[in-house]
Amino acid sequence: MTGTTRSSDGLDDRRKRILFRCWHRGTREMDLILGRFADAEIGKLSDAELDELERLLEESDPDLYAAIIGDKVLPADATDALFARIKAFPITDGNL
Repeated sequence: MTGTTRSSDGLDDRRKRILFRCWHRGTREMDLILGRFADAEIGKLSDAELDELERLLEESDPDLYAAIIGDKVLPADATDALFARIKAFPITDGNL
């Protein structure tokens, strides 16, 4: 079980690949953070935003998680507007 609530039906190959990568990071915490964001936003992201997301996916899970919770600063090219949206995205649905 991945946790995804979104089907990849109707997505182009690039978005399908990114959605999969967001839900299969290697750590459950990052799966939930990036996966839930991708479920909600993948269909709406521009090509430039997809480029930004792919750059973020190249970061290691420990570094990316530390940056999201504010314990580490990522390189300037990784901390763009999309990163701010991911940080601000609610990772729970409020029912936990």
